Amino acid sequence: MHVASGPDEASARPPLPGHDAGPFFCELTTPRNGDAGALATIVARLAALPVEELRRRAAAAERDLFNLGITFTVYSEATAIDRILPFDLIPRVLTAGEWRTLEAGVKQRVAALNLFLHDVYNAQRILKDGVVPAGLVLGNVNYRPEMQGFPVPFNTYVHICGTDIVRDTDGTFRVLEDNARTPSGVSYVIENRHAMLRAFPDLMRGIALRPVDGYGIRLQGAMCEIAPPGVDDPQVVLLSPGIYNSAYFEHVFLAREMGVPLVEGADLTVENDRVFMRTTTGCAPVHAIYRRIDDTFLDPTVFRPDSMLGVPGLIAAWRKGHVALANAVGTGVADDKALYAYMPRIIRYYLAEDPILQNVETQICREADGLAYTLANLEKLVVKPVGESGGYGITIGPRATRAELEAARAKLIADPANWISQPVIGLSVGPTLTPDGLRPRHLDLRPYAITARDTWVLPGGLSRVALKPGSLVVNSSQGGGSKDTWVLVDE
Repeated sequence: MHVASGPDEASARPPLPGHDAGPFFCELTTPRNGDAGALATIVARLAALPVEELRRRAAAAERDLFNLGITFTVYSEATAIDRILPFDLIPRVLTAGEWRTLEAGVKQRVAALNLFLHDVYNAQRILKDGVVPAGLVLGNVNYRPEMQGFPVPFNTYVHICGTDIVRDTDGTFRVLEDNARTPSGVSYVIENRHAMLRAFPDLMRGIALRPVDGYGIRLQGAMCEIAPPGVDDPQVVLLSPGIYNSAYFEHVFLAREMGVPLVEGADLTVENDRVFMRTTTGCAPVHAIYRRIDDTFLDPTVFRPDSMLGVPGLIAAWRKGHVALANAVGTGVADDKALYAYMPRIIRYYLAEDPILQNVETQICREADGLAYTLANLEKLVVKPVGESGGYGITIGPRATRAELEAARAKLIADPANWISQPVIGLSVGPTLTPDGLRPRHLDLRPYAITARDTWVLPGGLSRVALKPGSLVVNSSQGGGSKDTWVLVDE
């Protein structure tokens, strides 16, 4: 745990005009042990720059990102489909010690998720022992009975995982969510660093940071590790739904970083349970596929017969061991918001360890006690649908109107299994450049882990920031932006 320092230390901080973190932990100005003075240096350098200069550099960085085509798609806004992810050039800084805790916690969590998925799709011991309710898993919309007894290399189902982490007012890291299907956003981690190097070389001067450029090589290496044995030079491809997908920029970016072809379903064909890629010189074998298509669209002969995005016969080729898929089909069971509440028990069950990173306290509304508590305390809680992502469907009790609370109450009573609730966490803040100057804005962190035989975690991760004053919703689809995440090298 990292606890904010007392008033004597706080008064010694270099001034940062306009920024007052109030009761919240600040990711830049709250002093921490083991930073070798880097935090104070960064704050002093920022304080020495007029706000007009910060705006000039911010505008240049955003122009660069736009010209590079670093966009995402908002389907709900017909007038503005492709949009740049707002980038705030005031970095979020993690000490080496903080990163060691985060890295170990993420690795532990990924290990438990993979053990859980292997068990669920094989012996189901955890369900028989009553640690996790069987109905929560077997009745889950993301449970895939087709995966029962399905062999996967190294028993790894979650090859790419994004773990959403927040920090409370005491400075304690807590896991908010696991993203074990097709987590997005890693491209922004790398491009944000490039933007900072161009816009702010003087801020970074003399400060040793962990690099973020190795992600593509690591992902390519993991895909080759899970490829069928006996293939000397596996052909890896990235399978995308196509140009209209909200994360298409990222698909292009990652394919380039990995040095592999970017393909769509129509570019692949299956013959004799083997996958081939259509090229200008004929069909070439494919051995490993990083897929950015949801389970149900992957193979129309197994899942949705009307899917135009997938590859007929792909699942059969995978079952025969002639091709590898990442992430495995059926991983959505593990990142369900209702299952999230059981993750501390899952970690203890499989690893006989206490969680390194604690959950946010969660009420499961499918359980009578959880529903009763939620209904009795609705105005104090955050209520989330288990099947939604991107910040949609959330009711934040203390900020909701009477009508919004009554609407949430009606939905809870009508379908309690679809909801969880959590206390409102005083999310940490970071100084952020706004129209009014530097102001505190709430943020979270999504580290990315790559797993084949072993797990590697990209240093730092995506720091998402809520750009609206007081907002706790950091998702890009809800108006959030991002920051560069700096991990300091040990003193």
